[in-house]
Amino acid sequence: MKVAVIGAGYAGYAGLAAAVELASRGMSVTVFEAARELGGRARRVDYHGMALDNGQHILLGAYRETLRLMRMVGADPAELLLRLPLQLVIPGRFHLQAAPLPAPLHLAFGLLAARGLTWGERLSAVRFMSAMQRRNFRLGNDIGADKMLAMHEQTGNLRRYIWEPLCVAALNTPLDTASAQVFLNVLRDSLAGSREDSDMLLPLANLTHLFPEHAAAFIESHGGKIIHSQTVLAVKAEAAGFSLEMRSGSKNFDQVICAVPPQRLAALTASLPELAEARAQVGRFGYQPIYSVFLQYPAATCLPRPMIGLYGGVTQWVFDRGQLNHEAGLLCAVISAEGPHQALDHDDLAQRVDDELRATLPGLPQPLWHKVIAEKRATFACSPSLERPGQVTPLPNFTLAGDYTAGDYPATLESAVRSGVKCAQLILESP
Repeated sequence: MKVAVIGAGYAGYAGLAAAVELASRGMSVTVFEAARELGGRARRVDYHGMALDNGQHILLGAYRETLRLMRMVGADPAELLLRLPLQLVIPGRFHLQAAPLPAPLHLAFGLLAARGLTWGERLSAVRFMSAMQRRNFRLGNDIGADKMLAMHEQTGNLRRYIWEPLCVAALNTPLDTASAQVFLNVLRDSLAGSREDSDMLLPLANLTHLFPEHAAAFIESHGGKIIHSQTVLAVKAEAAGFSLEMRSGSKNFDQVICAVPPQRLAALTASLPELAEARAQVGRFGYQPIYSVFLQYPAATCLPRPMIGLYGGVTQWVFDRGQLNHEAGLLCAVISAEGPHQALDHDDLAQRVDDELRATLPGLPQPLWHKVIAEKRATFACSPSLERPGQVTPLPNFTLAGDYTAGDYPATLESAVRSGVKCAQLILESP
């Protein structure tokens, strides 16, 4: 059986995850990627002789499938990821860190000891998590996350310092338009999971090396092929299998896993009427941006910890690439979801971020250079009751993989990996 995986980029490792799973079981798999670099939204960007990333991803201990596949392909999480207990730190304003205790005490004690909240607010946060636990983190009907939080009196500093930062970081969608149910799914499997599930895992290597390079080597060492810079223009159904149409000609396969961006699905599958509903669903998607602002300061510059939060401006999180990636003096500010920063040009945005950093870190020297990487449609907008296409389609032997496909999670690396693994399992279980 010959399997084609279309896409090893945008869909957040989904195509590579599927190919790794198939290759590990001896399947003949060929991966087609339109770009020269694997990884899509999670890839290395070379600039000024340094390996930047087009986004600063945070993994969680709950990312079991991602961690499993990393180990399978030889990308040791213990070496490539810095494991830290869950912590939300806004210098001078707020400090929350999970306690070194078994679940659920790790979170409860962390909330009760949080600095920047009144005692009543701490108790309210504990009550909210306990109430959601009793409901198994399920809502009868999905609503906006802000409405759900207001119903449980999670307002003021609780919303400002805990729930809004977590929601925007996880769903990449503003709190007032985000799905409460998907947000609760994230809280269920991270904060309300085991103590290890809530751990933050910060990459210690560029994102291409974190998984894609290891995955490609694994696939090829198991008889598969990775074809870079090859755009599949269309997929056509044949009497037996599928024909992949490219500028260089066509190739035939028995099974197809489609792991392209949702924006490309319509053109790629235009000749497949069975995909009409999936095309209609993604056609109704909205999208949200992610901006990464890299600021290179003198080498001695560093943050008080590898990652801090900011409040009151456009900057949400700042990562110290010196502590994480051995890029001394390089800070990366991340701005998730839509906002006023989109109206600024890159130079003005970099200046704005520098000003906000300077207000938090007095005495910060002038940056030597800056680089802004804007993914303007980084993820789908994770709105309430959003219909997402499933991995299984009405067309036999044709599956969809990607962080935008149906699942409990928003557009994360874990949701992408899970979708890819599910597609691979469908093929492995097929008669």
